[in-house]
Amino acid sequence: MTDLRAFRRACHAAARSIGATVVEFRFAEGVTPNFHQALIACRDRTVAVARATDAAVLALAEPRALGPAHGVAGSSPLSFLDVPALTATLAGLLPGCRVLTPAELDGPFDAEAWPHVSSRDIAYWRPATLGEALFNYWD
Repeated sequence: MTDLRAFRRACHAAARSIGATVVEFRFAEGVTPNFHQALIACRDRTVAVARATDAAVLALAEPRALGPAHGVAGSSPLSFLDVPALTATLAGLLPGCRVLTPAELDGPFDAEAWPHVSSRDIAYWRPATLGEALFNYWD
C-alpha cells in the first residue's frame, strides 16, 4: 500500500462509518519512524491508525508523536488497540492491506514470515514482537 491518498481516503471513510473524525495525519519523513499515522477521534478516545511505510499492513494503537518536538522521549514500542468496528471497516476499504490485531502484534516476531524486515535491523534491534519489528522508531 504505497498510495497515501488511498490511506487518507480510507481513514476518512472509516472514521465517518463509526461516527468519528480524522483530526490529524502524521506522515513519516525520512527513516524514522517507519510508519504513518492517522489520528481518529472517537467518542471516548483517540486512536492512531498506523500504516507501515514498507509493507501493506495497518495497526490500531495509542497515538504517538513523531519526534522530540512532540514530546517523545525514546522509541518505546506502540501500544496496540482492539477496535473491531474500525478494523473491519479499514480492511474493507483497503483491499490487499492487512489490519493486524493486537494479539498478532504483541506476539513473537518470525523473521521468515516477514522477509522485508532488514536482517541487519533484526540482528541489531532484536525485536521481541511482531509489532516492534513492523512499527518502530529504528534509525
